[in-house]
Amino acid sequence: MKVGVIGSGYVGLVAAACFSEMGNTVMCVDIDENKIESLKKGIIPIYEPGLDSLVINNSSKGRLIFSTDINDVLSSSEVVFIAVGTPMGDDGSADLQYVLNVARSIGQNMSHHIVVVDKSTVPIGTADKVRKIIQDELDKRDSELTFDVVSNPEFLKEGAAIKDFMHPDRVVVGSNNGESTNLMKRLYAPFTVSSNRFISMDIRSAEMTKYAANAMLATKISFINEISNICEKVGADINQVRNGIGSDSRIGYKFIYPGCGYGGSCFPKDVKALINISKENNYLPKLISAVEDVNFNQKKILFKKVVSHFGENLKDKKIAIWGLSFKPETDDMREAPSIPLINSLIEAGAVVNAYDPQAINEAKFYLKGLDVKYFDNKYNALENVDALILVTEWKEFRSPDFKRILKLMNTNVFIDGRNQFNYDQMQEQGFKYSQIGVK
Repeated sequence: MKVGVIGSGYVGLVAAACFSEMGNTVMCVDIDENKIESLKKGIIPIYEPGLDSLVINNSSKGRLIFSTDINDVLSSSEVVFIAVGTPMGDDGSADLQYVLNVARSIGQNMSHHIVVVDKSTVPIGTADKVRKIIQDELDKRDSELTFDVVSNPEFLKEGAAIKDFMHPDRVVVGSNNGESTNLMKRLYAPFTVSSNRFISMDIRSAEMTKYAANAMLATKISFINEISNICEKVGADINQVRNGIGSDSRIGYKFIYPGCGYGGSCFPKDVKALINISKENNYLPKLISAVEDVNFNQKKILFKKVVSHFGENLKDKKIAIWGLSFKPETDDMREAPSIPLINSLIEAGAVVNAYDPQAINEAKFYLKGLDVKYFDNKYNALENVDALILVTEWKEFRSPDFKRILKLMNTNVFIDGRNQFNYDQMQEQGFKYSQIGVK
């Protein structure tokens, strides 16, 4: 099948690479000339395990083609995915200008019947807007060309996006046209061979499914963090509580890890957007609003723990941060808990040493203007520091040399924002060890 993907960001590039891996001819278009030239040379703009080899392999075989000209896509593709950004506006709503601009270009330049697929995360009703804009542009051309618009939300986890795309839990397609549904079913057939998880529904339900899924997962995270805060007050241990409730099959262990708050490109933006959508439709989403409030406050928890050790004035205190990205296996710094933590530490007078296996370049952008000292080795960042804070649970932090850590540090204060280690064992090692949800 000939597939077009407009947008070479996280979602677009992963989709293009995976579709081409299954033998489709995929044209990926972006207006960013530098990015396209880099992709043609096999230089991948984001860190995602396995993505570079897919792009390079399929490009070399001619199945994955990059271009800056939208006509290259529209002249040959049977199905065209819109995978451009929908950044969060000041009011929390999703900014649709890029999606609608693409729709306008499609209407102005299409030359045959196309199925247009909303792959970007978009508010409920966006497919109707895309459809209207395309039709308006065709009317201006006095064209009788036909097209259809469907919704195909993505459910990719950063750090595991290739696996998620190749072996999806489900493929959700919203369509009001049987032929378009069947086309999408054929396109996704190689990915659903082992389990028939192709789920078709109406367009607005598909658009809502994406928001509902992310809001549910965000709710689980905020719930366990709220319980962890109560545990600290009453003297319970959230790690034991988690085992107690996770063993219930109705609850499960996924997404109930206590920590310092969620971040990334999806949960914060989608929760805010769903709140905004609800209010626009005269409904106050109390539960989802509380999820956002809990997460906002949870990102302050690590700084509070530092203050409990050293007081509010941190002048001349040197703090080491392990992990900057919002989660492991990605360099994504969007809404990362490390950002408010480092801002608070520096505002209180502390010197900050930071290390992350992948996100340092991104961190320099998100923390620009702040005097942060970056290191290319986790141990080098610990020399003469007064505290170590684990923020992101990268694998290389799981079994560090604890004796070496103690020798490098001025003190023995270790604040674990992900509850990665055993409390008693860390105490025995000689650390003044602090976890989330443990008094």
